Amino acid sequence: MKVLVLNCGSSSVKFQLFDAENENTVMAKGLLEKIGSTDAIVNYVPKDKNKLREIREVLNHETAIEIMLSLLLHSQHGVIRKKEDIDAVGHRVVHGGEEFSRSVLISDAVKAAIQKCIQFAPLHNPHNLKGIEACEMLLPGVPQVAVFDTAFHHTIPSKAFLYGLPYTLYKKLGIRRYGFHGTSHRYVAEKAAEFLGRPIQELKLITCHLGNGASITAVDGGKSVDTSMGFTPLEGLVMGTRCGDIDPAIVPYIMEKENLSTKQVDSIMNKNSGMLGLTGTSNDMREIITEVERGSEQHRLAVEIYCYRVRKYIGSYMAAMGGVDAIVFTGGIGENSVPIRTLTFEGLERLGIEIDPEKNQNHQTDISKGKVKVLVVPTNEELAIVEDTVALLNHNENSIPVQSPRKTCLAKKNKG
Repeated sequence: MKVLVLNCGSSSVKFQLFDAENENTVMAKGLLEKIGSTDAIVNYVPKDKNKLREIREVLNHETAIEIMLSLLLHSQHGVIRKKEDIDAVGHRVVHGGEEFSRSVLISDAVKAAIQKCIQFAPLHNPHNLKGIEACEMLLPGVPQVAVFDTAFHHTIPSKAFLYGLPYTLYKKLGIRRYGFHGTSHRYVAEKAAEFLGRPIQELKLITCHLGNGASITAVDGGKSVDTSMGFTPLEGLVMGTRCGDIDPAIVPYIMEKENLSTKQVDSIMNKNSGMLGLTGTSNDMREIITEVERGSEQHRLAVEIYCYRVRKYIGSYMAAMGGVDAIVFTGGIGENSVPIRTLTFEGLERLGIEIDPEKNQNHQTDISKGKVKVLVVPTNEELAIVEDTVALLNHNENSIPVQSPRKTCLAKKNKG
């Protein structure tokens, strides 16, 4: 079975083609960027063949997926002979709201539900839908599966997902903690349990997905019980360009003092804050660390703020779960930044958390020397999407973790 995995963003399409019958081998992968322009960038990497990079006009997602398919079918660079060789398509969908607690086969009803969730993820769900609709046109009859970023967090209890706002706003508008990066958190939690050789049901884990976007999840017995991102991906950690947790009164204060609209202040918090805002130069942690090494006090302070926020969340989730067996670092920063891992765990020795400098420097899986394990586990959301897709097509839905479905006031309202 060959499974195409798509991640459609506002101006990009990221894809991988897997051979699920051959140890989930990646047959080809690629990225189309700057969609909607005449100078879009096409990167294509077929297995055991030469890479391709082109500048082309790509005005919409349908054209992008047409180009992707033409590359997969190319006489010299392709990896399949005909479109019918693609058995299924798995889509990353950012927001499933309270409708979906697991991955699902895409139907008209599922598309309608994803459409409803655009109100919660206006920057992501519309483009996820465009990818689904483009595949319906270009790969007619091929089954498609939606894998939701929010699904893993359906087990978060009400005490953790509700805000201290009037309960009527939750019922009417669906304002609550949804959480994101769920596919990554689920994947690395399972891999951590495998590495430790223990059933995940017996473990208390804290998974830290640290990239340009970043979130931390408390995983108790294999289930998400709290997570740092909330109603939107803005809440929680200091990120590349997002501010994370702030006093909500700051928002109207900035609007009044700077004479800004809601869209303008939202843009500041999402696109011009975080490490970019704190350093004034970059949101790339590699560049920031380089500036620290050159002696920049402003960059050093930004890194300290970043690690301090991560450390605070780790401590709060240890308290929430009554302890922790292992802390897992993943994502571009979590997997690769030795200085960030070092600074994050400074001073936690009394909590049984201590890392081994040599293991950390060598990027070993287990970098700990204290009672609590500290693991570095590469994430692979695309592989998780493939596994869910194959399970659904093989009618083996029991292999997909089911988060306890919750029929809420909002769900009832949406159904009429």
